[in-house]
Amino acid sequence: MISLKDLQKQLDLELLVESSKTEMDVSVTDVNRPGMQLVGFYEYFAYERPQVIGKVEMTYLESLDPEVRRQSLEKYMSYPIPCIIIGWSMNPPSELIEIAKAHDIPVMRSSLKTTRLVVKLIHYLSQVLAPHVTRHGVLVDVYGVGVLLTGDSGVGKSEAALELVKRGHQLCADDVVDICRVADDRLVGESPERVRHFMEIRGIGIIDIRAMYGIGAVSVSTSIDLVIHMEKWDSAKEYDRLGLTDDSIDILDVKVPYQVMPVKPGRNVAIIIEVAARNLSLKRMGYNAAHELDRRLTEMLMQNS
Repeated sequence: MISLKDLQKQLDLELLVESSKTEMDVSVTDVNRPGMQLVGFYEYFAYERPQVIGKVEMTYLESLDPEVRRQSLEKYMSYPIPCIIIGWSMNPPSELIEIAKAHDIPVMRSSLKTTRLVVKLIHYLSQVLAPHVTRHGVLVDVYGVGVLLTGDSGVGKSEAALELVKRGHQLCADDVVDICRVADDRLVGESPERVRHFMEIRGIGIIDIRAMYGIGAVSVSTSIDLVIHMEKWDSAKEYDRLGLTDDSIDILDVKVPYQVMPVKPGRNVAIIIEVAARNLSLKRMGYNAAHELDRRLTEMLMQNS
């Protein structure tokens, strides 16, 4: 379900016909332009989508005799249409307004050109209808790589993020990260609006990163490319020292590279996170340092055998 008020606010739409419904039941991230329906073709009609009327549809409607126009719109709006959005700031025929009121269909108007309106509307639907999950952690943008820091409370996630901000990187979310799957293989995270840009530092309290370090120190959202799980150093535990195997974690059915980072006094966690982000970028370009070293050692052993 999509809030009509939120749709109107996010797309800056003018409400022409108010509906008794506060939400519309939309489950697909697409729209329908009803040109074929207005000329009488209903063999395939995606009535469950938001309807966008552009210049072509409006010009056709205005060319019709008033009675023919009324009949066409009556049949068109007899279907359970979620909403109608008119582009180009065009004025709809009086029949459209009248019939929409009779069928309780909300009608809105946009100043955007039709193509731009469709793109913006599909982007909005993709964001709203994407699968969502909330995770405890800190999300930072490091060299263009979205790094999600996880771990027990008090392990030092916020302090590491603060050091990264001081080193020129961007904070996206602290403590609570809203994650949505915007594509089959891509996750985007952001902070809830009410706590956006705020960070809790034990011993100091709440600080505003944007006010303290400037707008360049924060980002509204970023992709989640790497998950680093921070945990207190356990001397009895064997940690990966080579990196020959690539671990991953599943979030909303998307596999994300995953690393465990042991934390202990004196270890510069921020620099290690920077190195992890750069190393991931190199791997994406096809270079893996651990595999390269393994290849060289294997060649040396073969030559000496």
